Amino acid sequence: QLQLVESGGGLVQPGESLRLSCAASGFTLDKYAVAWFRQVPGKGREGVSCITSSGSDAIYVNSVKGRFTISRDNVKNMVFLQMNSLKPEDTAVYYCAADLGHWCSGYVPSDYEYWGQGTQVTVSS
Repeated sequence: QLQLVESGGGLVQPGESLRLSCAASGFTLDKYAVAWFRQVPGKGREGVSCITSSGSDAIYVNSVKGRFTISRDNVKNMVFLQMNSLKPEDTAVYYCAADLGHWCSGYVPSDYEYWGQGTQVTVSS
């Protein structure tokens, strides 16, 4: 079965950190650019960050630049999102998604072939 599985979400206070993981099974991630999206109730999925298939380049949405870092380990078939200095507005369900190809083409959800089930991140005091 081809799937992505996210983990690492939880409840934290403002200013704290979380590290999300995205593990692939049934296929190898090294030919896919991988992005993290997030979604709050009543809104569409927002692209947060994307990393090229080799890990050589990454892009971030302005609201998370300097706080979030995306990385990947193609040997372990995983992608990570380190989230520091979390804010209440970061509260959302976070999804990882894979797009066949080296480059990050953007944040159009329909461009991504595989999706995880999501992990909840809640930032609250």
